[in-house]
Amino acid sequence: MFTGIVETVAEIQAVADKGGDKALAIRVDGLDLSGVKLGDSIAVNGVCLTVTHLDNSGFHADISRETLSLSSLASVKAGAPVNIERALLASGRFDGHIVSGHIDGTGTITERYDDARSIRLNVSVPEPLRRYTAHKGSICIDGVSLTINALSSEGVELNIIPHSAAQTIIAGYRPGTVVNLEVDIIARYLERLLTGSGAKPDGISEAFLAEHGILRGRG
Repeated sequence: MFTGIVETVAEIQAVADKGGDKALAIRVDGLDLSGVKLGDSIAVNGVCLTVTHLDNSGFHADISRETLSLSSLASVKAGAPVNIERALLASGRFDGHIVSGHIDGTGTITERYDDARSIRLNVSVPEPLRRYTAHKGSICIDGVSLTINALSSEGVELNIIPHSAAQTIIAGYRPGTVVNLEVDIIARYLERLLTGSGAKPDGISEAFLAEHGILRGRG
C-alpha cells in the first residue's frame, strides 16, 4: 500500500527482456534503501514492483506481462527518470490518499500551461475509467496523489504546485507524454458493492439501495 507521496526521483539504469516480460535495474541516489529487503514493494511511476535484487546503486525488479500491458513501463528506456515511493509502514504518517500501485491504464497529457507558479495539466483518461473520477476527488498519476480540479469530456484537469513539480517527474511532462493512471480505490470498491455480480444498475435510487441492503429503514 502507498500514499502517492513521491519520496525521490530515480533513474532507469537498464532494461532487460526476459522471455516475454522485462526486468529493470533502477539507480536510486536520493533515498536511503538500507531498510529495504528482498521481496519488499516499491512503487515505480505508480507501479507496485517487488524488489528482486539490491546493490550499491539501487534495486532490481521484474515487470510481468500484465503490468506491461497496462502501464507505460512497457516502453521505458534506460536513462528515464521515474518517481519512487517505498511501501507505507503501519507506523508511518498517512498523506496523499490510498494507493495500491495496481495501474488501471494509461492516459496522455493533452495540454500544459502555466498558472501563476503552478502548472495546469489536462490529462486524457480512457472512457471506462472516467466514471471513477470526480470533481475534487483523487487520482494517482505516475505514482503522484493529485486532486482533480475539473472534469472534461476527455478526462481530468490538474493543478501542480511548485513543490510537486520539483519533487517528481511532472516538471518534464509535455503534450503527448504517456502517464500511468490509478483511480480511487474506494470508487472501485463502491461500484462493486453497488452492482453485485457486475451487472450495472440503470441508476442509483432509494429503492436500489434498500434492495441491496445499503439503505436501512428509518424509525
